[in-house]
Amino acid sequence: MLSKYFISIAAFLGALTVALGAFGAHALKAVLSPSALITYETAVRYQMYHVVALLITGILMNKAASPKQQKLLTRAGLFFIDGIVLFSGSLYFIVAKPFLGIEGLPWVGVITPMGGLLWMIAWVLLALSQLPSVENSKSV
Repeated sequence: MLSKYFISIAAFLGALTVALGAFGAHALKAVLSPSALITYETAVRYQMYHVVALLITGILMNKAASPKQQKLLTRAGLFFIDGIVLFSGSLYFIVAKPFLGIEGLPWVGVITPMGGLLWMIAWVLLALSQLPSVENSKSV
């Protein structure tokens, strides 16, 4: 069942988020500029918020009352995951570029808001999945 995958992915990403946060607080604090550190902390913070949202989505999938509700929750979970990859992943990459010897690539910054848009869609899908009319629906 997909709900177990969402819960497992959330747990893995949660552990990764804690590790990334600790790495930023201890190892990167001395080598990053203040603005790069803020960018990194934003990536970590928003990743954790959406890891929790993914976890909740997986739990709600176990209680889905209708196929339509299951479908909305599945889409929400996938958008939460994709948003983490695009939003937080692009910010991690932007911060890491100097250490990787990469210059340029200004288009990477355009990916960040796409991840944010996916998260907004995921939150709306999560909300829609909990409407009484969806919970009681018997069709997709």
